[in-house]
Formats: sequence, structure tokens, C-alpha cells
Amino acid sequence: MAELRDDSEDRLTVALVQQASGLEPTPNREALKAAIEGVEADLVVFPEAFARDFGSPGDDISAFAEPLDGPFVQAVEEISGPERTVVAGMFEVSADPQRPFNTLVVRGAAEANYRKIHLYDSFGYKESDRLTAGEWDPVVVELNGFTVGLMTCYDLRFPELSRALVDRGADVIVVPAAWVPGRTEEEHRSKINHWTTLARARAIENTAYVVAVGQAAPRYTGHSLVVDPFGDVVVETQGDPTVLTATLERDVIDKARSTNPSLANRRRADR
Repeated sequence: MAELRDDSEDRLTVALVQQASGLEPTPNREALKAAIEGVEADLVVFPEAFARDFGSPGDDISAFAEPLDGPFVQAVEEISGPERTVVAGMFEVSADPQRPFNTLVVRGAAEANYRKIHLYDSFGYKESDRLTAGEWDPVVVELNGFTVGLMTCYDLRFPELSRALVDRGADVIVVPAAWVPGRTEEEHRSKINHWTTLARARAIENTAYVVAVGQAAPRYTGHSLVVDPFGDVVVETQGDPTVLTATLERDVIDKARSTNPSLANRRRADR
């Protein structure tokens, strides 16, 4: 007799919470629960730095860093559980008291912590003045039969990280962000174009889903989206606060990797 297949491992429902965090941590923790009221999803993704916004360039954020058993992670744990895994960004205390980590916490059916590797020293900003970079340690978690890799914002510009996640089994790449808008209308359009183009590129080159979640406008660009392994946009929004939902399908990954076996066709010096 053929073994029955668990359909739950063929699909992963995701919710993308495009919302802006503020400068006061307590309302941000309260917003975690309010934002997903009535939302049903296996995986809920909040943006980067949701525990407390970056503030103005040069602001000291070290006073708002927390340990991984602090109030923000406790709040994330409260809204997660066996049926719902939550990803959210925070500033985590590091060995340098003036420069915390920019950390994604994953709690629920899967648990992990990812410290942002590539700090945003670009476009006139210098994140490394305020934050400590994480060591090169690509992080993946297993969830409902899918392997989910973690990246944060500026990491999206570095294809070697997404490829390292795929080498560790990732077929879904989650990218919480606080994607800074341009200073002029033309630059703003360009920054949004970078965000969406890079998300599609990471999906196409890795034949993987990309779930990219940004903080809302006007401080950031928003434009959260899900891209499938063929590079087609599944859902996308503009800048306003919203919650997007999408269903990721195992069959789409399998079909993409069969149609375009670029991962199998790679030629490398070590192979």
C-alpha cells in the first residue's frame, strides 16, 4: 500500500507584515500581536529592526539593545507556537557595548538567531559605526518540509550569501528589511527598483522563493513582495502599512529546478 503524503509539507503559508517600527520599544512589542490579529499563516515575517527603529543616522542605538531572553524576544515567543513561526528583527547586545548586533530572531515551530553579516556602509550611511557585523554563518531552519534561509536588508545585494544558504538546503529565502528610500524622487524610484530587482534575481539564480519584507513608508520604501523560483512576483504591495499573505508550493520549486537546473549545472573549482 502506498504511503499517504502529508499535504502540509507541500505548502507553506506566509504573512508579510509591512509596518513601521517606532523609537519606543513598548509600542513595538504591542504591535507584534495587533499586526497579526486574525492572520493565519505558518510563517509570519516582520521587518528588520522591529523592536526599535534605527532613528536618525548617528543616533546611539546601543541603549536599546536587548539579550535574546529580553522583552522583545519574549513578546515574539508569545505570538508564536507549534502552528506559527515568527521572524522579527532587533538589536542584540554584543561584546562591544556601543555596537550591538542587528539580529533576526526566529521563534515557534523553528528557532534560530541570525546576526546580519553585511552592514549598510553604502549610499552615504555607515551602519558599522553603530553595529557589529555577524560572523559568516549562513542560517537556515526547517519548517513544514521547507528549508528557510535568513538574510537581512543589505545582505540582499550579496549573491554569495544567498547561494551559501541554498548550499545548506534553502528553498525559501526570507529577507526582513528597512530599505532606505532615496533622497530625491529619481533616487527613490531607483532604490525601489534595486529592491525588487535584487529580490527577483536572488529567486531566479537560486530557483528559490524569496520573501522580502520591508518597513513601511515614508521612512522606508515598503514594497514587500514574494517572488517564486521562476522570478515571477506572487504578491507585492506599495509603501503603506499592510499585511500580505501568500502560499509557497513545493511543486513550483521542483518544477523550477527541473526546468532550469542551474544549481546542478554549476561548475566550481572544488568540484
